[in-house]
Amino acid sequence: MPLLIDGHNLIGQVPGISLADADDEAQLVLLLRRYSTAKRGRQVVVVFDRGVYGHPQQLNGYGITCFFARSPHDADAELIKRMRALKRPRDWALVSSDRAIARVAEECGVRVIDARAFARQLRAGPAANAPGAPEKPEARLSEAEIEEWLELFRKRPGGAGS
Repeated sequence: MPLLIDGHNLIGQVPGISLADADDEAQLVLLLRRYSTAKRGRQVVVVFDRGVYGHPQQLNGYGITCFFARSPHDADAELIKRMRALKRPRDWALVSSDRAIARVAEECGVRVIDARAFARQLRAGPAANAPGAPEKPEARLSEAEIEEWLELFRKRPGGAGS
């Protein structure tokens, strides 16, 4: 089931990531990439409120597509627009704790997953989703992923490349 995620709403529920972090979106996307990979390439679309210029293209990949809402709209308006445009809304799930967005999702036929519950899944990892499964070590990043993250941090203000 593809996911439509209220990005900053979810960040507020993930322990260890703060909305005050300059790279909060990148930290969330890293967790989502692991989740998507563990779920065999599940499609994940994340919508954030305004972000740093250039972020969406640098964060996309590995099953994750990021969008930053543009003024005068916010992420809520963008999420609502996207849900209303879905051709098969019953195939999708929305991750958000925002009641107004959840109400629209239900009206459209989109399943709603509470952001706090989803945050627990993200932090627990794939082993937690399988009862009785042995605990697995955390997945290591590939060389390509490491290079991509290094490039991302080189380009941001105050990064190594500034």
